Amino acid sequence: MAPHSDHDLGPSASNDPIPIDVPVLIVGGGPAGLLQAHLLSQLGVKSLIVERYPTRLAAPKAHALCPRSLEACRQFGIDVNDIRNIGTKREDAYWVNFVTSLAGHHVGDLPYERMDAEVLEHTPTMIHNMPQPAFEELVASRLSEDCVEIRKGHSFVGCRQVPDRVITTVEDRSAQKQYMICSRQVIACDGAKSKVRESLGVECEGESSYDTMMTIHFNANLRSIVDKVGMLHWIMDPEVSGFIIAYDLSGNQVLICNFDSKKHSVESWNKELCRKIVTAAIGKSVSFDVLSWRPWILSRKVAKSYRVGNVFLAGDAAHSFPPTGGLGLNSGLADVHNLAWKVAAYHQGWGGDSLLNTYQYERRQVALVNSQQSVKNGIKIFNLLKSLGTTDADLGKAKENLYHRISNPKTKESVLEGIEDQREHFDNLGLHIGYVYGSTDIPGCASTYKPAFVSGARLPHAWITHIPSSIPQLPPIDSSYVTELQLEDVRGKKFSTLDLCAIDAFTLIVDSKSLFRWSQVVDAVLAQLPSTLRINVLALDKDFHLVPGAHGEEWVEALQLKDGGAVLIRPDQHIVQTFRGETTDGLVLTSLRECLGV
Repeated sequence: MAPHSDHDLGPSASNDPIPIDVPVLIVGGGPAGLLQAHLLSQLGVKSLIVERYPTRLAAPKAHALCPRSLEACRQFGIDVNDIRNIGTKREDAYWVNFVTSLAGHHVGDLPYERMDAEVLEHTPTMIHNMPQPAFEELVASRLSEDCVEIRKGHSFVGCRQVPDRVITTVEDRSAQKQYMICSRQVIACDGAKSKVRESLGVECEGESSYDTMMTIHFNANLRSIVDKVGMLHWIMDPEVSGFIIAYDLSGNQVLICNFDSKKHSVESWNKELCRKIVTAAIGKSVSFDVLSWRPWILSRKVAKSYRVGNVFLAGDAAHSFPPTGGLGLNSGLADVHNLAWKVAAYHQGWGGDSLLNTYQYERRQVALVNSQQSVKNGIKIFNLLKSLGTTDADLGKAKENLYHRISNPKTKESVLEGIEDQREHFDNLGLHIGYVYGSTDIPGCASTYKPAFVSGARLPHAWITHIPSSIPQLPPIDSSYVTELQLEDVRGKKFSTLDLCAIDAFTLIVDSKSLFRWSQVVDAVLAQLPSTLRINVLALDKDFHLVPGAHGEEWVEALQLKDGGAVLIRPDQHIVQTFRGETTDGLVLTSLRECLGV
């Protein structure tokens, strides 16, 4: 077991009433904490969430649910069709616009992420945009009352670790009383300013910039103003220097702007100043309400350790990125997807303590890559603004520079080249679904995704006709929102090879002709492993069929299924190993022992 440590920041367990006992304590009821509780409940592990705020914060915050996040939700019973009924419709979110103001000049545009029909060759669930509070509410509504308890207005005070247990002191903020919770694990999902991380003494690597940002949440009907709809509108006007996230063009909007704290100190911001900046961003006098404003510092931080004893950091508690790229929320959701099955395996006896150690090894590298990409995106976008002369200290001169450069044919071309250079910023498909656990390679381009059939990679997607009756059923995906698809295409895009992976078992995919031999191998392997471990063996052309003409042939060929090969997949849909036809049960057993630590 990992060495335990004694972080005694609360009352002594020996002098206080018997603590509440729960398998897993989750600190923080944001998106990562709520999804962690849901995943664990689906795996039969009870948890208790303590959330310091009594009510959910209304500001929309993050907005993009990437393909991998949606795949995880689908696997654990949150219907992606329900998710798509909430938030921004695809046709409203398709573009990133570069404008002088919403009512001003349209300078250029880029596609926002991959929402073209072709992306469905790589994922069954293309990106979707919805306000973070709406996602939190949806996940919260799916929580099992039998397996999850939420205590709002209760905050983390401190914890101390003893063998196999963590004793956490929590404060009921309204009653101003402290009590203790005893759990086998604590999972900290308490945000970028994590009190748990601080109490553990875990340091972060990264940089804090001197750029101060302001998020202004406002309500306005902008449909009559916007010439071209889009998810993001980069405002080039130097008075704004930021972008509008159009959650709903008819109402819910956020403006994120970079401001000079020497001109406007954080303390000087008020509703009047917010209205002035928003009006400049819109470029026309319209009715709107400023709902809130919040300053923050542009920074990149990744915790140096994701595990201390039996306390784990996840989501923003483990890493925080600039918002340039939309990678923060999705990295956090992938954290808890990675951790959930490992915690369940440990509780249920089919995973050892070393399995829990792999959480840091696998997820921290992903966070490092994503955080660096976010910084790269931010540098490039602000370099574009600098190239327009909009950073001149004289506001009038800065505006003059902007309009000269976008109207002069000699300089307009370089402006458009600068916009084109932002394309990678708004297409992160390779980072979203292409990461390989165990690899330290830095992707050359965040946009490039090539299916990988190697250990640590997410099982590549291919369309299948149905889900085998021997495993839990999922609702068919409704792809009709992609309006350019023909009816026949919609009918063939209902189920994915990812749907073959059970949440609580390993999956071995083979060809029907080699099913008997592989079944014997699995029986021999299971006889030497904990009895609670399950391996589902699924045969192509018997248990499931690939949709004809949907690139399934490449999938079969890469796995060498027709040559007697097989692929072993973890409960989180990542590949343990691919095997050739002559593989013995000894090699399969070794792979599983190394994976599970048993």
